[in-house]
Amino acid sequence: MTGNQAPVRVALLGAGVVGSQVVRLLTQQRHDLASRIGAPLELVGVAVRRPHRHPEVPADLLTTDAAALVARDDVDVVVEVMGGIEPTRGLLLAALRRGASVVTANKALLAEDGPALYEAADAAGADLYFEAAVAGAIPLIRPLRESLAGDRISRIMGIVNGTTNFILSAMTETGESYDYALKEATRLGYAEADPTADVDGFDAAAKAAILASIGFHTRVPVADVHREGIAGVSAADIQAAREIGCVIKLLAICERVQGAAGEAVSARVHPVMLPTSHPLAAVDGAYNAVYVQAEAAGRLMFYGPGAGGAPTASAVLGDLVAVARNRVAGGRADDGLGALLGSLRDRHRHAAVLERPGGIRALDLEVDLASGVRRQRRSREQRGPTLVQGDHRCAGGNRDPFAIRLDQPRPTRSRSHVSSPATRITDATLRTALSSDSAWTVAAKEASGAVWVTITRLASSPLPS
Repeated sequence: MTGNQAPVRVALLGAGVVGSQVVRLLTQQRHDLASRIGAPLELVGVAVRRPHRHPEVPADLLTTDAAALVARDDVDVVVEVMGGIEPTRGLLLAALRRGASVVTANKALLAEDGPALYEAADAAGADLYFEAAVAGAIPLIRPLRESLAGDRISRIMGIVNGTTNFILSAMTETGESYDYALKEATRLGYAEADPTADVDGFDAAAKAAILASIGFHTRVPVADVHREGIAGVSAADIQAAREIGCVIKLLAICERVQGAAGEAVSARVHPVMLPTSHPLAAVDGAYNAVYVQAEAAGRLMFYGPGAGGAPTASAVLGDLVAVARNRVAGGRADDGLGALLGSLRDRHRHAAVLERPGGIRALDLEVDLASGVRRQRRSREQRGPTLVQGDHRCAGGNRDPFAIRLDQPRPTRSRSHVSSPATRITDATLRTALSSDSAWTVAAKEASGAVWVTITRLASSPLPS
């Protein structure tokens, strides 16, 4: 019964694409939400910059003073969907420090300064929920921090940016260039007017930092996530991938690795080739999917719409219901996340050195693969990174396909370029070097009429087949 229960009062920061949908769902589903929570939800204010642009929000709720809104004593929960680092960080810290719970979809802020928010929440006994920050409507954060809390996660990898996945899927389906696919994505509303955050991997890197922090109970700053975008992927690369039974995807990859100082965490974002048999290869359009490997649970995959106003608002409302239930019950979620973050910082810092290009120790192996690679004529505007599919002997002697990246600099002869060889590496020295259970990045150069490849160790463990 909710008749005599005091309402849970909610302040909303932002009323854009997501925020307006939050207002709609709060209004349309208020009775169902009250029944699920045990108390009604009352929206007491909506902070926006330009009130006249939000006719869908009751005028008496609109305010331009976000600081005054979050400081109100009668606000129990602050829902933040305005984005950005500042003034958002200060607003959320102020809310948490006075005991208000926070629901946020702000991946950039969590990736950059999540520990400060967690510490403020812990100190005040408040909740901090952020399901919508990583994969839109996909239930992912809660399974990682709660359902799998008793397991040991070894790897998290996935497609976490809908814009880049739409572009790569369009290139695969139509054979068109990257520039054409990007323009089409912009026209259809899948890409922003300035797509830099998406296509250059910044968005995916922020999400990778959050996933690695939660999945491995350690702090992984976004600055320590190795990042590469998709702007260099050409139609020729897409076609070459198709010819060897692969597709190109931008993946966020987070995994436990063994470093010189012991176990560490690796996090990176870059385009890879995946065999069409891999579950992630079938994820097309603006959809997201995350593939999790845990020791006891095995392999799990989470799939669904990763962006959009209504899907993201669905995740926000799910968090809001959970937080409101805790308020009604007189407590907060005891997930221990704040205490866990930062507990393995030294171990992660070591991994960051492994992952940064300048800190990676090359094996200094240059092997002439000219006789084994397929050459292809490519126009000047098509040149860019080339992705190759390799195989190696992993622990136990079984061959395990894995995705590695081939950085191709501008060739000395404009009509000669490495394509995407599905070449079995037969050189004995190289095969021995790759015999460990490891992932590698590959840089190529042309010299004396041959293609020379330098193999550089990234971190332990190949991508799963």
